[in-house]
Amino acid sequence: MGAQAIFVFIGGGVGAITREFLMLLIPGQRGAFPLDIFTANVVACLCLGAAFERHRRGSVSQEFMLLIGTGFAGGMSTFSSFVYGIYSEASSPGQLGLSILYCLSSLVVGYAAVWLGLVSGKRLRRA
Repeated sequence: MGAQAIFVFIGGGVGAITREFLMLLIPGQRGAFPLDIFTANVVACLCLGAAFERHRRGSVSQEFMLLIGTGFAGGMSTFSSFVYGIYSEASSPGQLGLSILYCLSSLVVGYAAVWLGLVSGKRLRRA
């Protein structure tokens, strides 16, 4: 367990630094399409998909999967794990409805949680 955590830790740190680098390289502009975040999420999805497939085929180790798939892609964006979860469910026989439910409920509840956090943050600041 300890060695596995180190692979996730290293990959996560590199993924987070890569995300920040992309944010500086592609500065977002208020009121415009968030190309910086979009790019980071797409790159993380690409890395996660490639790592899972290589691991599934047995061409990379579990440690590589933890380093790249869990750590790097996770540090760069949890969106990659979210999308993979949707894909994984949708590709299982008879699970398309569950996949759609997971996707929509994650978006709606996630949006509501962000809104609630913003409202709570405003109220805490006043106190």
